[in-house]
Amino acid sequence: MHPLQCVLQAQRCLRWGPLASVSWLLLRTCRAHSGVRSSACPSPETRQEDGVWKDFSSRLATGPTFQHFLRSASVPQEKPSTPDVEDPPPYLTVDELLGRQRKVYLETYGCQMNVNDTEIAWSILQKSGYLRTSNLQEADVVLLVTCSIREKAEQTIWNRLHQLKSLKSKRLRSRVPLRIGILGCMAERLKEEILNREKTVDILAGPDAYRDLPRLLAVAESGQQAANVLLSLDETYADVVPVQTSPSATSAFVSIMRGCDNMCSYCIVPFTRGRERSRPVASILEEVRKLSEQGLKEVTLLGQNVNSFRDNSEVQFNNAVSTNLSRGFSTNYKAKQGGLRFAYLLDQVSRIDPEMRIRFTSPHPKDFPDEVLQLIHERDNICKQIHLPAQSGSSRVLEAMRRGYSRESYVELIHHIRESIPGVSLSSDFIAGFCGETEEDHLQTVSLLQEVQYNMGFLFAYSMRQKTRAYHRLKDDIPEEVKLRRLEELITVFREEATKANKTFVGCTQLVLVEGVRLCVS
Repeated sequence: MHPLQCVLQAQRCLRWGPLASVSWLLLRTCRAHSGVRSSACPSPETRQEDGVWKDFSSRLATGPTFQHFLRSASVPQEKPSTPDVEDPPPYLTVDELLGRQRKVYLETYGCQMNVNDTEIAWSILQKSGYLRTSNLQEADVVLLVTCSIREKAEQTIWNRLHQLKSLKSKRLRSRVPLRIGILGCMAERLKEEILNREKTVDILAGPDAYRDLPRLLAVAESGQQAANVLLSLDETYADVVPVQTSPSATSAFVSIMRGCDNMCSYCIVPFTRGRERSRPVASILEEVRKLSEQGLKEVTLLGQNVNSFRDNSEVQFNNAVSTNLSRGFSTNYKAKQGGLRFAYLLDQVSRIDPEMRIRFTSPHPKDFPDEVLQLIHERDNICKQIHLPAQSGSSRVLEAMRRGYSRESYVELIHHIRESIPGVSLSSDFIAGFCGETEEDHLQTVSLLQEVQYNMGFLFAYSMRQKTRAYHRLKDDIPEEVKLRRLEELITVFREEATKANKTFVGCTQLVLVEGVRLCVS
């Protein structure tokens, strides 16, 4: 094996941390067996002549084994008084990984998952000795947590980078250079295109690379651009406690799973967030308990496909029991088996604090078996509100979208939910102008809005994304003006029907969560 391949393999397989010494051992062994020569690594003949090689062999034989490092990794270590920094890679020192009181300014764009990711990223940086600021002018590091779901979301970031470029160029020479980073889905989707297009960007970190932020920033300090956009099959940040940014907060997001396996033809999420993987139930329950002890009154469980949660970390629950889907729904992937499912997690979370309200988003309609609906009905602290993304009211368009259900199955699920949970509030997502959508397809979506009468809705014009199935196999053939016209029609109908639905609550007494006091000036 070529020595460079050895090094790359070692770095891929081992994180810099408790097993850093093992990776160093692999590196040194690779060099010894590859014939590489340097002043720091003399030839075997030279070593044997002066006794160095013999001494190294004896120390290696009596030194720690691989099992030693595995045991050391599992033994809790006493927390140091200095910032918590992992062992550095060979080209950096521990001191270079420290934030040294540099101030970080974070901006969040997009969904609730990005809000939670911001808290995770800040938790990691805080442990490395960085400080946080809400004042852009005093920041030493500016990090944008980005969204790629639509072209408009990305254009917002390009515009923001143009503004930050001016800020960076006006930076006083007496201060440390301003570093700018792009985090999240846009970094994952565009990768080096961002670095090539905007030289003002110093670092890129995909959704699964936030642990690497201290190293990326350390590399950027040398004047180089740095990036880590590798997706992971197991990263859930289960051991990272998100830092609540507002001390007066009454609610919090708790990420329970990441990624999505649904592969809807229009959606970029599987390509920017990766495959589905779930946090262990125990780590989720511990985080919710801490939030309850802090006095928070509401928790929202988060995931790209939150109700397909499946914890496979407990071996005794990895049986052959298949997943229960909503009646009339199917998946684009092979049926999954075993694991602790969403109904179990929701049950356990709701028992922690009967006075803490529980919500969850964003679900897929296929993952609402009867046990989930029954639990929502029975538990007073699980909010009687369900998000059911429809995307279209046309069965033909739904098939092109690869949603796994027809209009008829979706409407049947709506009726079943309302029978199971009287008074439930419903919300949904809709896309106007998807590939091949006819005027008749559009009118079927209008009629679905009228039939269901959602309390809340999120409606957007279709924006084709590279890498998606639609990009490769379908044609974005609906003119932009037609998309916008159809979108406006959907919004108008939604508002009319939502007004009717919400008027049914007039005269009812509802429990309200007060999130803060806002002064109104007349």
